Amino acid sequence: MAGQRDTISLFSVTRSMITLLLVMAGVLSFTFTRAQSVKVDFDTKVDFNKFKTYAWQAPGDSVLNRQRSDKLYDGDVMDFANEELKSRGLTLVTENPDAVFIFYTSSQEITKYSQGPTFSIGVGMGGPGYYAGGSAPVAGGKIKATSMEEGTLKYSMYDTQTKKLVWSGQANKTYKMTDDVRKIIRDYTVRIFKKYPVKKSR
Repeated sequence: MAGQRDTISLFSVTRSMITLLLVMAGVLSFTFTRAQSVKVDFDTKVDFNKFKTYAWQAPGDSVLNRQRSDKLYDGDVMDFANEELKSRGLTLVTENPDAVFIFYTSSQEITKYSQGPTFSIGVGMGGPGYYAGGSAPVAGGKIKATSMEEGTLKYSMYDTQTKKLVWSGQANKTYKMTDDVRKIIRDYTVRIFKKYPVKKSR
């Protein structure tokens, strides 16, 4: 009976390990799904059709951090936004703008863990006090670590008359430095401004 209890206990522990591994895999998957998102917030009391001109104000850290990898694309960040704003009837000026835009970018290296098709864990099959080398298949496979970049792109819009923030849009994206970063910036800029209160003019 003691041997049976020990064997049952080992299988119970094994099932717990399997459950824990599957839960961890689900958490990792959820984490990296959330890392790719677009969020927009704006003042619903403001008539955005009144904004006809705008200008850019450089982000406060643009000079100090010009060597950072994400700062290499500052020109693209503004150019792609200019295309979106122009299509919505706004004109870029250098004097007396109706609105001022500021952008913010950041990039942080992270490690992403992924699993292959299948892998096995040991299962106790022996008598009391012993452990036999059995195995049980578990969903997933060998765990692989990959270096990734977690990037953030944010645009903020201020009314020059009231000096208040009236609109902001932010995108978070996990990517590799070997990816086409310019395309990622363009795609997510389009997604952000798609939620701007004024639609594109036809």
